[in-house]
This record gives sequence, C-alpha cells and structure tokens, in this order.
Amino acid sequence: MNLPVLYVKSNCPWCNEVIAYLDHKKILYRKVLVSGNAEAMQEMIKLSGQSKAPTLDWNGEILADFGVDELIPFLTRVR
Repeated sequence: MNLPVLYVKSNCPWCNEVIAYLDHKKILYRKVLVSGNAEAMQEMIKLSGQSKAPTLDWNGEILADFGVDELIPFLTRVR
C-alpha cells in the first residue's frame, strides 16, 4: 500500500491544521519534513512546481499550498 505523502515545514500553522485533520479522520499518510532537508524540498518542488507547504501527493494527484478547506473536497475526489 502506497501511503499519500504530506510535505510539511516546521512551525507551519497550515501544516499543523492539516496534520490534525488527517489524524482525527484516521487517514494514513507519510509525513516528510522539508525544513532543513534540501533533497525533500527539491522533491516537493519537482512534484508541485512550488516551494510552499503543505503539499500532498496522493498517488500522483498533487494538492499544494492548501488548508483544510481545500483538503476536504480534494480527499472526496481522490479517495
């Protein structure tokens, strides 16, 4: 099973809200901290075309620079 990948930055309030939402809904994912990790940051930029977090890669479907309000319809579409 390939888990969705959530790219986050430390001390990012939007990232923290998204993590709390996914955890509350018991949605499994792999968290990748891009702060201080140049390789992970480049991976996120390559996938999304930008450097803002959070960025979610759900089996090739990318949602970048989002909050919970954007996440909910995205999850409805990709799940």
